[in-house]
Amino acid sequence: MSNPIDYFEFFSTLNYFFLLCSQRRVSSKNTLLEFAFFTFSIYRLYTNPAPPFVTITSSRAKASLNQQEYRPSLCWELHPQCPTQATLQRRLMAVSGKENSTYIVLSSRLILDHAEPPPQGGGYYQQPPPQQHHQQPPYGGPPPHAHYNTYQQPQQGYGQPPPGPPPGQYGAPPPQPYGAPAHSPPPGTYGAAPPPSPSYYPLGPPPAGYGAPPPHGYGQPPGPPPQQSYGAVPPTPTAYTPQPYAVQYPPTPPSPGYGPAMNIPWNPDPDADRLRKAMKGWGTDEKELIRVLADKDPFQINMLRDAFQRRHRRDLIADIKSETSSWFEEGLVMLARGPLLNDVHMLFNAMDGAGTNEDILNDILLRRSNADLKAIKAEFSRVCHRPLEEMVRGELSMKTERHFMIVLGATRAEDSAPVVKADIDRDVDDLYNATEGKIGTDEMRVCSILSLRNDNQIRAISYEYRQKYARDLDTVIQKEFSGHMKDALLIQLRHGTDKYMLQARLLEDAMAGMGTKDRLLTSRLVRAHWDRNNMRNVRNAYEQRYKKKLAKRVQGETSGDYQRLLMAICGEPI
Repeated sequence: MSNPIDYFEFFSTLNYFFLLCSQRRVSSKNTLLEFAFFTFSIYRLYTNPAPPFVTITSSRAKASLNQQEYRPSLCWELHPQCPTQATLQRRLMAVSGKENSTYIVLSSRLILDHAEPPPQGGGYYQQPPPQQHHQQPPYGGPPPHAHYNTYQQPQQGYGQPPPGPPPGQYGAPPPQPYGAPAHSPPPGTYGAAPPPSPSYYPLGPPPAGYGAPPPHGYGQPPGPPPQQSYGAVPPTPTAYTPQPYAVQYPPTPPSPGYGPAMNIPWNPDPDADRLRKAMKGWGTDEKELIRVLADKDPFQINMLRDAFQRRHRRDLIADIKSETSSWFEEGLVMLARGPLLNDVHMLFNAMDGAGTNEDILNDILLRRSNADLKAIKAEFSRVCHRPLEEMVRGELSMKTERHFMIVLGATRAEDSAPVVKADIDRDVDDLYNATEGKIGTDEMRVCSILSLRNDNQIRAISYEYRQKYARDLDTVIQKEFSGHMKDALLIQLRHGTDKYMLQARLLEDAMAGMGTKDRLLTSRLVRAHWDRNNMRNVRNAYEQRYKKKLAKRVQGETSGDYQRLLMAICGEPI
């Protein structure tokens, strides 16, 4: 051995890999054998007389040790002569005397995943030359009237003002509303030109009810995140994690109805009196109930419910239940509760008693902002007197349970987090290696990526996967997964690529086939209607995909007061 061994660094290496194994970051039937081979390979790489392709460093571990807080952390520094995984695998085979094996692949992959960049001038992280891809709009793109230019890798950094990427391309705002005139989106909708930002393509404010922004600055665009150049190397993690977007960005504000109560310039007393009059005495004026409740936004509903209690000393929801019945009653109660309280009641009912309504869990919990999930968990604990996570664990099992625990952790990338090319490429490769690129499927890696990325990042991942592997990620998930996990992953993917089309498809699923799934149909329409702009886009997406109006389809599946209620929720006059 020509080099003396720094035992602190060497044993930091061992402790680091042991940490990966103990946290189940490394999946294998024989983890001990992997551990032994990996240890041997690193030892030989570090002490081999030939110039190493990988240098072991542990500066962060030494710094933490000096502070009496030992957290072993290892990073590998790649040399410019080691640009690819294949080159590193050949070197591992040479120093270990073994033929190519899964352990060599594992070792080289771990090193490359956690290596620091080589010196300037070459190496694994060098920016590739610009490439022109074939014209291929990403899955779930905007309607056909939207023009797609040939995709080309951006040339400027994220620190430069964007030249306006084509719709649907990663880094661009979400697709413009369905039915909007091409190249002239209405103000305040997706697709409108965003204000220039020094470091990323920003999203506009989340749509507010009835097209008017609430007071107190609710939903203002977040400030720019820390600057990072396009293609820049992401920070080196201290241990493998499926979440490379660790930098903190401005949080996504809660949706209307999920944040603190807001005082809006609206008097609920007249409508509270109309509701009482419609239910007082003999008979019930069902049409009046529909007219009053179907057009209120979340803030108005909360104020109306309080005003009804204050003026008439009665509970609005209890009165509705006593005066109506069947699915008409269910729909009115969903409206009267407001979005947050209704989510809590539906979650509890979906898990209470025998069996679990998995569709309800998917509808309410998946692709929600961190702020909304935290509000749902807090309200569930207040109303049901038990943690939501505990109840979900009792209803799900194995990897599906772990999938939903990731979701309920509320650590998804905020909407303000930018799309970074290096991170997207890594996610694309990880998804391929977890599905098509191996025998079997690494379910948890796929679940982690799709649960922890924001919509812009999901859209970029879907687009790049198609460009690189000539297959839709949607198709891959349908082939590799089954059951509840498949349904959940498809919702997470499709929400990222086109959330309006996803809602349109879910509404059709509730009406297709023999019989109507009334609970799903009603809850999905009510959830979509809380934001009028969202409801309009869902209607247009539905018409584009199914060549018929959503209201007409709903009308054919329902009848009576229940039909009139759902038609009003869809925006049709009573």
